[in-house]
Amino acid sequence: MSSRNLILILAVSGFASTFSARAVEPMVGVIARDLNSSAQTIALLSAAFALPYAFIQPVLGPVGDALGKERVMKVALSVLFLALAGSFFAPNTETLFGLRIVAGLAAGGAVPLSIALIADRVSVAQRQVALSRYLVAIIVGQLAGSSLAGLLAEGIGWRGVFGLSTLMMACGLTATMIGFREAPPGGKFDSRAAILRYREILTNSHALFLFGSVFVEAIAIFGIFPYVAPLLEERGGGGAAEAGFAIGGFAVGGLVYSALVTWLLKHLGIGRILIGGGLCAGAALVALGFAGDWKFDFAALLLMGLGFYMLHNTFQAQVTEVAPQARASAVALHAFSFFCGQALGVVLMGFGLRHVGLTASTATAALIILGVGLTASIVLGRPAPQRAR
Repeated sequence: MSSRNLILILAVSGFASTFSARAVEPMVGVIARDLNSSAQTIALLSAAFALPYAFIQPVLGPVGDALGKERVMKVALSVLFLALAGSFFAPNTETLFGLRIVAGLAAGGAVPLSIALIADRVSVAQRQVALSRYLVAIIVGQLAGSSLAGLLAEGIGWRGVFGLSTLMMACGLTATMIGFREAPPGGKFDSRAAILRYREILTNSHALFLFGSVFVEAIAIFGIFPYVAPLLEERGGGGAAEAGFAIGGFAVGGLVYSALVTWLLKHLGIGRILIGGGLCAGAALVALGFAGDWKFDFAALLLMGLGFYMLHNTFQAQVTEVAPQARASAVALHAFSFFCGQALGVVLMGFGLRHVGLTASTATAALIILGVGLTASIVLGRPAPQRAR
């Protein structure tokens, strides 16, 4: 199978899973009113998805290495389809939280294993560009999940949006089943071998730096997202539709990055890309602390999306070479770190909003992400032999 066809197949399921992950954030207020809950409680649906996504990674990584990444993806996407279908009928907040937990567990077998598959079949020299092409589907899924879900929620309700997510996942599951129907047979899972692979990865200082970087990056970047809709409503800046458009700016920033990535790699290099990413994301977070209009939020989140992908795509490309013989395990630990940070970021941002306010909370996040960019530029901008020493 050509790399182009591989990315196309993976893109369908990647789009569907990302849409389902991001669709909840702009509907926080709508779901809260319908289920007689508070916006702060419903905002934690993001953490209910992200934490299981993170904690399943240490399991799915070695299982994917042993049994075959394609086979594990088929099972994971099937479970995700069932969880989304069940969310359409969720009668109360508790049931919806339970289904989001199941959805997070299942979605953990989509994007990380796809990244590992691409890394298996694309050379190092072309990998960052290939991953950025796959990221287009992920980014468009984010854009549709944030902006389209918020818009549709006002017309067909949040249940209708979950119904649409289910149909999209049916398409992704079908593409995976057909595209990988002749996937090579996998081996047997050996827990002792999996532990030894993890021990090897976790003694690699380069790997630890990458895992730590995405953990802190996720805390700083993603903490604000579930609160965009409630903050806009509170300040009279719009409802679910406006919140969806504002959050969609983040995905537009990612598309800008995808269009520029080849030029950036050629003319700036990894070190300057990382510095630029930290500066863009930091400036955007500061701007969000003063925003009150959805159009201003859109512009700020667009800049934040550009900065985030300048950082994150670089980290992704680097982590695929940490352990070539256990690539799914390495990518799984990377995703584990990222989604733990994302879930913790939501909690910390909520704490900050209650105790120090929006402006101070986003300014603190801005300083953190700027520090990530500067530190990573120093460490990852060095030639590989120097990093090893």
